[in-house]
Amino acid sequence: MTKIAVVQQPPIYLDLEASMARATELVAEAARDDARMVVFPEAWFPGYPTFVWRLPPGAGMGKTDALFARLQANSVDLSRDGMAPLREAAQEYGVVVVAGYQEIDATVSGSTLFNSCIIIDADGKIANNHRKLMPTNPERMVWGFGDGSGLNVVETAVGRVGALLCWENYMPLARYALYTQNIDIHVAPTWDSGATWLATLQHIAREGGCWVVGGATALEVSDIPTDIPYFDELFPDKDEWVNPGDAVVYQPFGGVHAGPMHREKGILFADIDVEAARSSRRKFDASGHYARPDIFTLNVNRKKQRPVIFN
Repeated sequence: MTKIAVVQQPPIYLDLEASMARATELVAEAARDDARMVVFPEAWFPGYPTFVWRLPPGAGMGKTDALFARLQANSVDLSRDGMAPLREAAQEYGVVVVAGYQEIDATVSGSTLFNSCIIIDADGKIANNHRKLMPTNPERMVWGFGDGSGLNVVETAVGRVGALLCWENYMPLARYALYTQNIDIHVAPTWDSGATWLATLQHIAREGGCWVVGGATALEVSDIPTDIPYFDELFPDKDEWVNPGDAVVYQPFGGVHAGPMHREKGILFADIDVEAARSSRRKFDASGHYARPDIFTLNVNRKKQRPVIFN
């Protein structure tokens, strides 16, 4: 059996350095409880930009600019080894870390942000980095589009792991691209929650014949610093639960295995049998014996898309 941990604690909102320090503490805490994989929610570094859903289109443009500047200044640049503290923690404690974060790329524009998910293996090396293919609705005010270069299931110390972010999990072809790569653990870092979202994760566990791990940031208004721009306008109800979390683990081709953890802050632990994923696909293998490649085929462009090529 392999113990996994789903973090349901808030970051230090819009403060990357402090959030990174909290993250390394959470990895250490999970490792002390013998976890071998630690999962952080979507955009945990440095906090999901919930303000995009709270400002009116057009009228909120200037306010979005001010909030975006704070977000941009606290995003992670992999070209400058911005995940070094998390990589070092993964190596020190021998755990796989899957984390949602906001990425800035100094090798291209150094300005556009991406909603990304990183998989760090237990040796501290980056096994995969995936940028969300399609930001959802007002998320497009702050995030650019990803490409197919990160649509990978990678071998890790806990088995073969792949990840899709939030509503990417509603994209049938994106899911199928992962199913075809012998996936053991499907991780779905998200900002979504509630019954409809949980039903989606259960469907993926059945459709993909894999373990499914999901969770959003459990966040109250009291967790958000009052010095962020337009705080009172964005969060008039100071007792509000902004997001209840709903960390959960579903078993392959089955039901809930752990959670959901609702309106709680902490870490959800689950012991899983990784091998159960492959054996569960005897009944239904979406990309194997239940596929009809003579009728349906999928082409995936995995080339990294760049706006300029220097010869």
